[in-house]
Amino acid sequence: MNMALARNYHGLIRYIHDRDGERGHERFHVSVQPDGARTLQAHCEMDDEELLRDVSYSLDQHWRPHDAYVRLVRHGQFQGSASFRFDDRGVQCDAFTRTQGSVRQRRDLGCRPLVFAPHPLQSDGWQASAYDFRRGPGRQRLDPCANSSSQPDGGSGPLIGIVHKDLEYVGDETLVVAGRTWQARHMRIHPLMASMSHWTPLEFWVAGEDFQFLRMRWDLLHSTYELSEISGNCR
Repeated sequence: MNMALARNYHGLIRYIHDRDGERGHERFHVSVQPDGARTLQAHCEMDDEELLRDVSYSLDQHWRPHDAYVRLVRHGQFQGSASFRFDDRGVQCDAFTRTQGSVRQRRDLGCRPLVFAPHPLQSDGWQASAYDFRRGPGRQRLDPCANSSSQPDGGSGPLIGIVHKDLEYVGDETLVVAGRTWQARHMRIHPLMASMSHWTPLEFWVAGEDFQFLRMRWDLLHSTYELSEISGNCR
C-alpha cells in the first residue's frame, strides 16, 4: 500500500456557452495526503479563445493556499508562467511573461490570503471551504483573496492579484451531474472590486467534504460549467 497518498480522484469539467455549445473543457486530478493537505493538477482548454492553462495548486490541511504554479499559452504562443508561494504574511510570485519578462512580486497582507484563484473551475469550488457553515445560509466577507489574473477567463499574467469578495451560502439542493445524485451546497461569489462592478455573481454548487465542484453558472460569460466525469475516491 502506498502510504504517501491517502486517496486520489480525477475527472472532467465541460465549459458550455449558451449560444455556441461546448467551448472547452478541464481535466483535473486531485491527490489528498493523510493529514488532509491536497494538490490539484489541472489542464484547461478554452477553444474559442485559443487559451491553454496548466495549473498545479496545493492547499494545507486547513484548506489554506500553500503554493501554486500557473502556465498560459494563447494562440499557440507561450504567454507566461509563474510560481506562487503563500505564508502567514502574504504571497510572493516569481514569473516570466512574454510582455514583461522576469517579474518578482511580493504582497504583504498581514495574513495568508483566505483563498487563491488560479482559475481552474475545480479550485473555484474549493473557495466554499472558506465559508463558516456553522452560521447557516447567509453572506460572509472574504478579505483578502488572491488570484493569478484579473480577467474573467484568467488569461492575463500570470501575476499576483488581490481582490475582495463576499461568499454567499444559498442553501442545500439535490443535483444530478456526472451520472450521480449529489447533495449539493449552492454558493454565490459577489465580487466587490470597483473594476469588477459589472461582474454578475458567480453561482456554483459543491458537494461533500472535498467541496467537489459540480456546476457553475456565470451570466457575465453566458456560460455554464459542469462536472461531466469523475472517478476515484472523492468524498
